[in-house]
Formats: sequence, C-alpha cells, structure tokens
Amino acid sequence: MMNLFRRKRPPEAEPEPAGPPEAVEAPSAPPPSPAGGPQSYEAWSPEGPPGAAGGLVPQLVEAAPETAETLPTPPGISADHPLAGQIARALSSVYDPEIPVDIYQLGLVYGVSLNEANDARISMTLTTPGCPVAGSMPSMVQHAVATMVEGIGDVEVDLVWDPPWTPDMMSEAAQLELGFM
Repeated sequence: MMNLFRRKRPPEAEPEPAGPPEAVEAPSAPPPSPAGGPQSYEAWSPEGPPGAAGGLVPQLVEAAPETAETLPTPPGISADHPLAGQIARALSSVYDPEIPVDIYQLGLVYGVSLNEANDARISMTLTTPGCPVAGSMPSMVQHAVATMVEGIGDVEVDLVWDPPWTPDMMSEAAQLELGFM
C-alpha cells in the first residue's frame, strides 16, 4: 500500500561514523530538533505506525503555529461562520507529501460550502493531475475536517482540475517558504 507522509522536525544532523557499519551503535533516541529548523516527513500508512496492528486513522500534523484566527477564512464560507476558523485549521494540518507547505497555504482548496446541518463539501485540486497522492489526498482532507472540526456534519471532498493549480495561488507565506519571493 502506498505510504503517506506527515511533517516532522528532523533530529540534528550527526557526522557519519567511521568504520564498518557493524561497529556503529544505534542512538537510543534522536536529539531534540532546533526550533524553527528545516522540515522533513515521516511515513504513515493506513495500517498505522510501523509495528502497529490495525489503525486506520492517519496521524495528522501537530497544530500549526498560527491560531485559527490568523488563518484566512476558507473560500466559500462567511468569515463570521462559527466553524470557519476550525475548518481552516483542519485544512492547514494536511500536507502535500512532496512539498513542505500545507494544502491550505498552497492554495489547493478552492472552496468550502456548508449547509444548515453543517455538512461540508470541499472542492480542492492538486499541484498536478499526475500527483501520486491523487487517490489518497481527498480522504486525508476528509478525515482532518471530520475529526478536527467540532460540530461538523458529513464531509465530502471533490477533486477538481479546473482551474489548474499554479504557484501564484499560494499564500505569501507559502511563497516565502518555498523561495518564490
């Protein structure tokens, strides 16, 4: 099964040990990462973490440093809707495995609509139609919103290709992170 990824901070780099591999001891625990250091990813599978039995729940990224109030309102939702901030926060917890920026800041979310029962319909795209996560990204988004938004009803995610995504759809923060500015 295809592995998915979640963002994590890498341990500090250690120099390569000299000598044959069998003479090298494995570290007991990785050292803490520096605050604000570079990002990396670790594998996630629907079967759970390596060595786990079962577990169909993806391990989402820890809360982003922004509060829900600092994230822009999702397109299609009124800024004063009580779930707008929670939905923005949930969407910003999902990352494209090949890019160290969340899907919300990448501009992959085109719209969110809510009905009276707070059922959500999310329209989103991917960076390319041939994206390897095309089959799994909608379920990751659905899971994030369904589990992180208190009071949400059913969540449906539609993958759309029109308009095609372009880098100018990214937020200014994403453009800075990826070196576009």
